[in-house]
Amino acid sequence: MSTIFAKPESALRRAEELIHVGQKQAALEALHDLITSRRCRSWQKPLEKAMMRYVELCVDLRKGRFAKDGLIQYSRIVCQQQLNNVSSLEEVVKHFMHLSSKKAEEAAMDHQAQALDVHDLEAPEDLMLSYVSGKDWSESDTPYLKFLWETYRTVLEVLRNNSKLEALYAMAAHKAFQFCKQYKRSAEFRRLCEMIRNHLANLNRSYRDRPDLTAPESCQLYLDTRVEQLKIAAELSLSQEAFRSVEDIHGLMSMVQRTPKPSVLAVYYAKLTEIFWTSESHYLYHAYARLELFNLHKCHNKNLTRKDLQLLASSALLAALSVTPYYDHESGLSHLELENEKGRSSRMANLLNSSFDSKRENREKVSRASLLSELAARGVVSCASQEVQDLYNLMEHEFLPLDLASKVQPLFSKISTIGGKLSSAPSVPEIQLSQYQPALEKLTTLRVLQQASRVFQSMRIDTLSRMIPFFDFNVVEKIAVDAVKHNFVAMKVDHLSGAVRFSNTEIESDVFGASHLIGALADSLNKAVHKPSEVGSLAGVVEKEHQRLLARKSIIEKRKEDYERQILEKEKAEEAKRLSIQKKSADEERERLLKDRRLREQQRIRQEIEDRAQREIGKTEQKVTKQGAMELVSHYLAYRMSRQGMEKRLEKLAKRMDHLERARRQEEAPLIEEAFRRRVEEEKVLHEQEQLRENEISEQRHAGDLLEKKRLSRFLEHKNAFQERVVQRREAEFLSLTKEREERISQLVSSRRRERETARKLTYYLKMEEQRIQRAREEEEQRIQRAREEEEQRIQRAREEEEQREEEERERREEAPPARSNQPWRRRSGPSANSSSSGSWRH
Repeated sequence: MSTIFAKPESALRRAEELIHVGQKQAALEALHDLITSRRCRSWQKPLEKAMMRYVELCVDLRKGRFAKDGLIQYSRIVCQQQLNNVSSLEEVVKHFMHLSSKKAEEAAMDHQAQALDVHDLEAPEDLMLSYVSGKDWSESDTPYLKFLWETYRTVLEVLRNNSKLEALYAMAAHKAFQFCKQYKRSAEFRRLCEMIRNHLANLNRSYRDRPDLTAPESCQLYLDTRVEQLKIAAELSLSQEAFRSVEDIHGLMSMVQRTPKPSVLAVYYAKLTEIFWTSESHYLYHAYARLELFNLHKCHNKNLTRKDLQLLASSALLAALSVTPYYDHESGLSHLELENEKGRSSRMANLLNSSFDSKRENREKVSRASLLSELAARGVVSCASQEVQDLYNLMEHEFLPLDLASKVQPLFSKISTIGGKLSSAPSVPEIQLSQYQPALEKLTTLRVLQQASRVFQSMRIDTLSRMIPFFDFNVVEKIAVDAVKHNFVAMKVDHLSGAVRFSNTEIESDVFGASHLIGALADSLNKAVHKPSEVGSLAGVVEKEHQRLLARKSIIEKRKEDYERQILEKEKAEEAKRLSIQKKSADEERERLLKDRRLREQQRIRQEIEDRAQREIGKTEQKVTKQGAMELVSHYLAYRMSRQGMEKRLEKLAKRMDHLERARRQEEAPLIEEAFRRRVEEEKVLHEQEQLRENEISEQRHAGDLLEKKRLSRFLEHKNAFQERVVQRREAEFLSLTKEREERISQLVSSRRRERETARKLTYYLKMEEQRIQRAREEEEQRIQRAREEEEQRIQRAREEEEQREEEERERREEAPPARSNQPWRRRSGPSANSSSSGSWRH
């Protein structure tokens, strides 16, 4: 049984002796008994040395459980003290991780290929190493990689959810992330992220010293840890884990209701752009992330150069153009798919919410159109390079069905050469505009098809192929099929005649083709020619339409003015609030300075009194003699009188300053009240004026809305008829699909029922066959057992009969009389002669 030492020095000395004779396990147990002993409940410096030696032995012997028990006990000893001994625990943990890392590096150098090919470090050690190399590696150094992973897990479990160990926990988490990055451990990185996620989820439990996330220091530590987690996930190409890391950061900021630093937000949005771009179905959110990154650097990055700003704006604009034009269309989706899409869109939009404010939930629905309008409103278009601006104008504002592809090709060549690293933002990854070229080529193809459908009714396939030089026609056909599916364009490809036919009659959308508009215009002109009496009325209609457009333009201008005025008022209110806060802080600062001046004046007077007294005492000590004792007494009395006089003057001065301060406040009180009253009157007048202006604007808006309603009421019947046709057709499709689904389900149920019946019969037959074989085996065993028992009984009876015959023979020999004849050879006669089976002769 091991001895529990009362002092750490004795246990450490005993451990060194055991190590010297090669008994490391015994030394480890001795130190373990010391650390976990109830006698050891207070921290002292020798205990730290013992703990250092303890972790060294744990690393040498790969005893992870011993290390965990020791660290848990030592952390309790450190954290329960009133003094701050966390630095001691930090040194022990750093030493422990350093030793484990050093051993793992040595093992990786010896068996690098074997160690890095292990799929799971948490698999059993012998099985893991035999799987790697096909032989026994239990005595090699390769398991130190697994031990290093266990070391990081142990340290994080020991340090979790303790306010005194927050910085140490963050340091250990960063080292664990670097371990996963260095050794390319994807599976362990997922487990590590899940562990840290669980630690935060369990933080709300009733721990005594749990961290306070509302504190800025704690929040920043947790946030830095998750930012590092996001960076490593991106470097390991783990898109799903990177997305979950982004959600962790957003959830943490939503929990503490605090906006992070701009540097953290820059990394956040930069990684969001990578994640959304990797997922090809989220180009819209990638573009929104680019926009947020542009706004963040423009507002907070003071070192932002014009070149960097132009590159950010160009990437944001190209990202918006890369979004498919029919991305927002919901046609062709089932109800379940629509619900899933809404949930996914809400989830993505929440991640882009940089203010972490619930009020932004009422913002406009994210879409390509709203994104482009926001880019134009925020000046992103004007900040982009000239090539990108030209491309934007060609794609969104020009109508060039025949020349669009030929005009954008040179722009693509120039744009593909633009890119590089931002000099003023090292945290943002390198931006290359060439990544958007495939999506822009697809957009160009869609624009050509859309514009061609408005002009042409049919077109040769080879002509269309020449108009779109980016892809082969089979790729163009796939793009067109997807566009037709989403009702973006209506066209049919007739391979027999080698033509493409465009049609807008079957499009269920609000976009009417230009060819139909041209045809309607031709019919109207034809009627006007045959009915000249109606031309005059047409001029009146044109005049009314012109007046309506002018009125609408004025309403739009007024709305713009109102919006600008509201923004100006908001800025004025914020400025007034800022000035009031600044004035309040200035008053507080003035009062603080006044108090400091009073305290300094009092201290100066006291210091002068004490200095004068010291000088008087020094002079008096020099002059003191046996004859001058009375003079010393008189000087002391004079000193006391002067000191009392100074104290009275000091009290008088303090009282005077109090009276002056009170008088100042009494004088300024009515002035402040008068200023406040004037301000209230001015704001009241301003409020009344604004109320009148708002009433006028509302009346004008109401009148315009009535006119708009009257104008649109003519289309109500057509709209209802169109809606009824669509609803009837979709109801028929729904019933047909429902019937097909029920038939498939019934067929599936019957087939599965037959399969279960067949499996049940097969199981029954197999069971009966097994029982028959088992019974035959048991009968055979019983027969063999009976035969064995009969043979043993037969042998036993034969043995007993033989023993009985020998016994009888022996008895007969004893009963036979001895021979009295002197002849050496004589044949016996009588019964004894017949008893011998062989008729032998006796000597």
